[in-house]
Amino acid sequence: MRPLILLFASLTAFGTAACGPRIVYVVATPTSIEAEIRTAAPSVTPAPTDAPPTAVPTNTFVPTAALQTSAPAAGANATPNVFPTDTVAQIQVAEQVFENGRMFWLQPVGEIWVMEVTGNGNGVWLRFEDTFVEGQDLETDPTINAPEGKIQPERGFGKLWRENPEVRDALGWAITPEFGYTNKYEYKPGGIVRDGQFVSGPGRHEVLSLENEAFCFIEESGTWQLGC
Repeated sequence: MRPLILLFASLTAFGTAACGPRIVYVVATPTSIEAEIRTAAPSVTPAPTDAPPTAVPTNTFVPTAALQTSAPAAGANATPNVFPTDTVAQIQVAEQVFENGRMFWLQPVGEIWVMEVTGNGNGVWLRFEDTFVEGQDLETDPTINAPEGKIQPERGFGKLWRENPEVRDALGWAITPEFGYTNKYEYKPGGIVRDGQFVSGPGRHEVLSLENEAFCFIEESGTWQLGC
């Protein structure tokens, strides 16, 4: 699995999105939210595939030095030159809320993250590659009729939802449109310091939702929770 790196010239200037969804871009600032409807066009065309998407292991993330900041990770004060710092960046995200969870799409890695709610503010986390191909895959399936008040997900989210019964049964129908926005992402590395050397271990990803809810994705357990 590729590390979560930004594939653009700067953190504040995004190009066209690699994700398939047609989304509403919402840029959040401390004092206002401005919305503009745009059509996302893929910047990279994925290789066509007939196989259903499969889950990606959740314990393979390695942040790059280019995205690291000077803020030390937890436990770093004792060995500041050994323990890696947190990775913090503004990234492009797509989000859709379902009956029993959510989907997130993260532009830098072209992955769809599925959140199934199984408890109060926590649940199961699954990662999938976004295999939607613009102009080749159906945006929606016209033979599927959503119940009143529910939505059939579209494009990348829709393809994963239709082709993966586990995801469809876990999440149910979508209950909001899909929204795209730019918001804060943070990776908190895991591991230990042994004999003066850092030994990498599973870490935690924090993604902010459209409403600035902090969702923590935990590599060690393949779960998510509110807050890291």
